[in-house]
Amino acid sequence: MLTVLYRDNTLIAIDKPSGLLVHRSEIDRRETRFAVQLLRDQIGQQVFPVHRLDRGTSGVLLFALDAATARRLNEQFAGRQPGKTYLAVVRGHPQDRGAIDHAITRQPDEREYVHGDAQLNAQPAFTRYRTLARCELPFAVDRYPHSRYALVELQPETGRRHQLRRHLKHIAHPIIGDATHGKGVHNRFFQQQFGVGRMLLHAAELTLAHPHSGLALTITAPLSGDFARLIDELGWRAALPAAWLGD
Repeated sequence: MLTVLYRDNTLIAIDKPSGLLVHRSEIDRRETRFAVQLLRDQIGQQVFPVHRLDRGTSGVLLFALDAATARRLNEQFAGRQPGKTYLAVVRGHPQDRGAIDHAITRQPDEREYVHGDAQLNAQPAFTRYRTLARCELPFAVDRYPHSRYALVELQPETGRRHQLRRHLKHIAHPIIGDATHGKGVHNRFFQQQFGVGRMLLHAAELTLAHPHSGLALTITAPLSGDFARLIDELGWRAALPAAWLGD
């Protein structure tokens, strides 16, 4: 059963588990389970997704419960009004804080083009980040005798496909567990050393104006499962607010 984070007469938000598609996709034609279908069956009424999370990303996923509310929310998201905050575990030690201003191409195969006319297909994309915690582990995972990792907070100001994953790759701090844009040797290390095989990207918080009352609404999805356990093992709990830890 899906965990419901918030519900009223017009909205419902769930904590999407990692590995679950939001809706049917041409890329994953053989998949039979989708958040839209599962939530519809769980609450017994139609739901309207108003934004997306990648299959591997967990966390806050918002739906409207009627078409009129969906239109209002779609306008908010199109206007970049909702605030979205993510958590990720990345390779290396990023700066304390920074901004990534890097256009993203619209190619369906997600290849990053850096030459020729393909750049004409690029869309502006902007992400702010803040490093919350760091560690250095005594394992020679790659070419160095020790391996460095960090917990970062991410706030995308645009909503491009795979934006956070591609932006972190762009600054040479890919997300652990990202099979497409990450680095396999580090992904395998986390699976073998910590038993964590998922992508370590979580939509922790969504802030928006309620589409009918206009009041500020903040929806939080606390970390759980493998991600929460890893935070404990790496000693990073003190870096996060209690609400994000489920305390």
